[in-house]
Amino acid sequence: MELKEAQKRCLKRLVSAIGELECQISTTEVEPISELIIQTMTGPWRYFHTPEHIFDVGGTEDPIEVLAALFHDLVYVQVDQGVSFNISTYITPFVKDVRGQLVIRDSAQLSKDRMFEIVMAVFGFVPGQTLSPFAGQNEFLSAVIAAKSLDRFISASAIAEIAACIEATIPFRPKLESGFSAMDMLYQRLINANNQFNLGWTEAKTCAAVKRAVKLANRDVENFAYQNAADFLDNTWNLLPETNHELLNANSYTVQGYRKSLQKMEGFMNFLKPEVVFQQFMGEPDDESYRDLVERTRRNIEVAKLYLGSKLTTIAILEALSYRMGRDIPISTMMGELPDIKVKSAALENFIPDVIEGHEPKNAVEKDVLELLSKGRNKDSPYDLKNSPLTTFIIKSIGFDSGGYLLQRAKEFFKANIEKVNIEEAEAFLKECDDHVLKTVTEAVGQLFESRMIALRGHN
Repeated sequence: MELKEAQKRCLKRLVSAIGELECQISTTEVEPISELIIQTMTGPWRYFHTPEHIFDVGGTEDPIEVLAALFHDLVYVQVDQGVSFNISTYITPFVKDVRGQLVIRDSAQLSKDRMFEIVMAVFGFVPGQTLSPFAGQNEFLSAVIAAKSLDRFISASAIAEIAACIEATIPFRPKLESGFSAMDMLYQRLINANNQFNLGWTEAKTCAAVKRAVKLANRDVENFAYQNAADFLDNTWNLLPETNHELLNANSYTVQGYRKSLQKMEGFMNFLKPEVVFQQFMGEPDDESYRDLVERTRRNIEVAKLYLGSKLTTIAILEALSYRMGRDIPISTMMGELPDIKVKSAALENFIPDVIEGHEPKNAVEKDVLELLSKGRNKDSPYDLKNSPLTTFIIKSIGFDSGGYLLQRAKEFFKANIEKVNIEEAEAFLKECDDHVLKTVTEAVGQLFESRMIALRGHN
């Protein structure tokens, strides 16, 4: 999405949503807020959490949801490698840096600020608390910026509702030992906030605020329940470069760098439970819809685990082979450069043979994964091929079961190389590989090198 178009859409939504909350304003009054949002959401590392994402999450029907979505990903410390200067001015009165960690200032350091206190109450945070990137830090700071940006235009009650929506987007929270869910706890905190700040909410309004928050939070993660696993993986591939920044330098990132990015995502998918992805509160969504969301998520996670594991096995073979030449070998050295319509060059896939009668998938998940590997995800990626010819060859040659065994051996190899390149472990891993697969891959890499020598000598 073009920058000007994004700013225009953001500005229009701000004016419309604030107007629906009974505060008629001009575009001039909120233009600085629109610029702040879009400038932050189009930062150099933003690849998935972009303006398009916040527009999708907010929808167009409910002004509280629209406003909450515009702000909910404004702070993303892991992606942006910190807090940008433009938004830091909103939060530095309330938060300080203590040895690399963000901490809410002590009560003695905090000036009286009703909006900030409302946000703290909604999140259940307290003065002096150390914030965690994995436990609401980004969402809390984003809600603070929303509150301080909008308090001139809308009521404290609306600010609390927006903060509740943003709090609900803290992802992947299991139920407590007591059996209470994250939304149950949010409901209790809203009751307390209503009493503390005299918001004037009835019981029905408090319940409605939580249900609205559930709707927005579930839209935030709706890609997990996509009907088509290929669409889900497209979003997964958009997430990879946000926290693995070297991937954005196409053709220059290393074999090991690519492997680590895959390894982190594969580990996350194996850790994630489908039951914690979507929220439910008092019939929102209804039980049948919720079960459907969970089951689609379960299947997509299973597909992603097998897909990522298969690709991780492949990159392990290339990484182990690369150690025979040196360390920190660019992936383009081993696989060739990514396709470019202007410049044609040889690629590893050109030297990988087709497997005519290979191992057949044994179930629906294996069938889907093999099709994704061979035909590719739905969307192109600037840092990776859409399809996976080498992984397709390996899986067809040895099957998913043997691939799973090899993946476990690969993970042992990765552990041995945490601090330094371990040639012995690399060779030990290669001995675990199927002889035919290893010979084919080694010879293909050699043919790629030879094609470069021919090109280097010219066409004489």
